[in-house]
Amino acid sequence: MLIISDKVRINEKIKGKEFRIISSTGEQLGIMSIADALEAARKEELDLVEISPAAVPPVCKIMDYGKYKYEQTRKAKDAKKKQKVVVVKEVKLRTRIDDHDLETKVNAIKKFLEKDNKVKVTLVQFGREKSYQDMGIELLDQVAEKLEDIAEIEKRYKESQKYLMLSAKK
Repeated sequence: MLIISDKVRINEKIKGKEFRIISSTGEQLGIMSIADALEAARKEELDLVEISPAAVPPVCKIMDYGKYKYEQTRKAKDAKKKQKVVVVKEVKLRTRIDDHDLETKVNAIKKFLEKDNKVKVTLVQFGREKSYQDMGIELLDQVAEKLEDIAEIEKRYKESQKYLMLSAKK
């Protein structure tokens, strides 16, 4: 459950001498003492809520605090529903990979891209394989070539790490 910040001060929790007061309809009532503002809020059977404590003088509004809090939680939930989570899948390749195994890896990458995931294709080299960096780069280029019709290359290999970052074409 989403919780709206309890830092908002209402009614008797508001401290200070003078405040700029805004009515429930949105019109400015002017600068008042806290006692007068609380009395105006009680007449309308609503709460006095401190909107902007940093302003000079601080701004308070007469409103239904429960309704305000509810609307804030609804807005937060709607914002969370609309955000999209990007998932990065990783596929590791060895320098000495057979053609059929490479095709299997490429098919797996295609499935990930169809589901709108990003794919990181990492080259793993052990021992003497590290001295043949050009073979690894050729393998990554070969993978990129096979996927060029459905994938965009976001990042290519750097100096120390050999990898490709792929995303689906739009």
